[in-house]
Amino acid sequence: MTPQAMLSPPVLLPRVLFLFGIGFLLADAKILVDYLRFRRRRGLAILTWPDPRPRFSRMNAALAIVLGLLLVYNLAVQRRPSIQVFGEAMMFLYYACLAPLSRRIGRGFYEDGIWADSAFIPYWQIGGISWREGEQVTLVVISRLRNLARRVIVPGSHYAEARRLLRDRIQAHDIDFAGTGLNLGNHDEREDV
Repeated sequence: MTPQAMLSPPVLLPRVLFLFGIGFLLADAKILVDYLRFRRRRGLAILTWPDPRPRFSRMNAALAIVLGLLLVYNLAVQRRPSIQVFGEAMMFLYYACLAPLSRRIGRGFYEDGIWADSAFIPYWQIGGISWREGEQVTLVVISRLRNLARRVIVPGSHYAEARRLLRDRIQAHDIDFAGTGLNLGNHDEREDV
């Protein structure tokens, strides 16, 4: 096969869709693992709230419908082998099932950590916290291990309780900021909340 023929749409498109399928398979697996972790941990919830509805939720629902129709057409009408519709199937699974499922994960405070928008952070891993107040109140949680920050939007009705919970966890030394910056003397870490 010539290089020009390899770049033609009938040859290139299935390969690109297969690569998309691998990417979506990884995203699907992450959501599924997160949801299973949440199911085990939900009995340890102290203060949680549902994930806010995403801005583009209607577009995500429309994508799920279009991908479902495309999947049915490719399998039933065109009778394509399942490997050729792998990409569309993984995208459909993501938009139709797993993205809505991830919204069921209770964001907030648990006995052993904070469930941020994209991951669970155990208290012992927290190296810093910061509040961002604007249109929405956002708690920014900085990991001591991975040098990255996660955020969680805190509803206004839970803001005072969230601050109190953080102070309590710092006082109990579940969250310890020692060794995560300049320590220039006596500093009450509870004031950082």
